[in-house]
Amino acid sequence: MEQNQPGDSEKQHIHWHPAFVEALQNELEAYQDALEFYSEFQLTTEPLRIDCVVVKKKKNVIIRKNIAAIFRTWNLLEYKSPDDYISVDDFYKVYGYACLYASLEKVPITDLTITFIESHYPEKLIEHLKNVRGYTVEETGDGIYNISGDILPIQIIDNRRLSVEENWWLKNLSNRLEVSEFSRMYIEISRLGKAVKIAAYLDAILRANAGKLKEVINMSDSTITLEQVFEEVGWIAKWEARGKAEGKAEGEATGKELEALKIAKNMIDQGFSFETIVSLTQLDPEKVKALYD
Repeated sequence: MEQNQPGDSEKQHIHWHPAFVEALQNELEAYQDALEFYSEFQLTTEPLRIDCVVVKKKKNVIIRKNIAAIFRTWNLLEYKSPDDYISVDDFYKVYGYACLYASLEKVPITDLTITFIESHYPEKLIEHLKNVRGYTVEETGDGIYNISGDILPIQIIDNRRLSVEENWWLKNLSNRLEVSEFSRMYIEISRLGKAVKIAAYLDAILRANAGKLKEVINMSDSTITLEQVFEEVGWIAKWEARGKAEGKAEGEATGKELEALKIAKNMIDQGFSFETIVSLTQLDPEKVKALYD
């Protein structure tokens, strides 16, 4: 894995979209041989991009997953981060992208679908689709709203209301996770092994939920350390040290700082971002930078 030392100007930003694509791939893992995923598919030389395009390679395969029941050959997905929502303008923008995709890729519009995913109930948009567009909106499953009345299938998904058993990855793409949910996450990671790359997914949720982990670490009635938090959720076993970090940062470290440096080194090896590592370990940024060498 290539490791680039972060610059001082690197922005504090949670990369939700690549995390969403990884969550989607995990949700549809049973159909990995039949589907292809294209993240941030660029429509033209101009900056017009679809968050994700899922192409069904085998047309005769029936996708029985609840979030993909409407899928046809080409499926366009628009994802909004937990603090964002799908507006009426967003609907028309993505609908226009679908028409443009059909034109540029020379595919039948009837072989396309559109899926919107957000972390809210899209009340204003659904009212607009009913009253202005004359569409019919039906909740076909927990948090899944089917829009009918157009030439192509459309659905809106409120990922907060998805089934935790059927859609664990998308439901937990959130900034409101509890520590117990991190424990189950480790179980799922162990089950997948190296079959699915989820570094972007983990990076996004760790950064988005850093406050929860810090809350546990800083509990007034406990002397719990960062390492104990990671051990509690099972990640110490996953990131077992493959050797101590070398250099000045470790040479000067003792006690808890040495433990934090070991965790930071393992997080670097797993591909976590510089900001996430500093935020969760509370180490001096300069000492974390030294671990990249």
